[in-house]
Amino acid sequence: MKLRRLTRKRATDEVYENLRDAILNRLFKPGERLHVDEIAERLGVSLTPVRHAIQQLASEGLIEIKPRSGTFVATLSLDDIDATFDVRIALECLAAEKAMDRIRPADVHKLEELLKQLRKPVTSEETLRKHEKANSDLHLLLIEAAGNRRLTEIYKGLNAHLTIARIHAAEHNDPRPAKEIAKRFAAEQSEHDEIVAALKARDLPRMKTAVEKHIGRAKSSLMNAWKSQN
Repeated sequence: MKLRRLTRKRATDEVYENLRDAILNRLFKPGERLHVDEIAERLGVSLTPVRHAIQQLASEGLIEIKPRSGTFVATLSLDDIDATFDVRIALECLAAEKAMDRIRPADVHKLEELLKQLRKPVTSEETLRKHEKANSDLHLLLIEAAGNRRLTEIYKGLNAHLTIARIHAAEHNDPRPAKEIAKRFAAEQSEHDEIVAALKARDLPRMKTAVEKHIGRAKSSLMNAWKSQN
């Protein structure tokens, strides 16, 4: 992925999204120092919109501004990951409650299409990226089905932090054997199927149980990977 050069007319509106995407798509790695003048030159804009974007990203916790040291892509601690997953469980259970009476047939169809994508084998870096995107899209669709804009905004910010944690873990070769990784993907698929089935059945207790089980397992998996590499 490359930073795309922006026109002056679009710079103020798009430089934030451009930098955020660059962080979440691994162009800038956790802990990497960011040079404002270099970024501005690469984007073809002045320093001002870049500084504004950095301030906004810092307020979201994606960037750390250290006095007399510089500006860096944020890193997370094990406690950060633990707390973030706990909040994510609460948000997705709240979204499930709100979505029960609001979910549309078109949304259900999109969820089923995403489930099909998630069943495809993960055999390369490219298929892994597609799998991760489908996974993210499925959870975001469940959040958006709640019809609460603030809930969606909070969730996106929260999920960005988990993306940084996954990026950090991905910087090292996964030490787990292929069979264990395949087992994890199989468990993930079963959990996704159960979440969507519970939503279609309008069974809130069942859906909350499925969400808690799914996110709890994902939390354990990421934290174990983090511990093995730090």
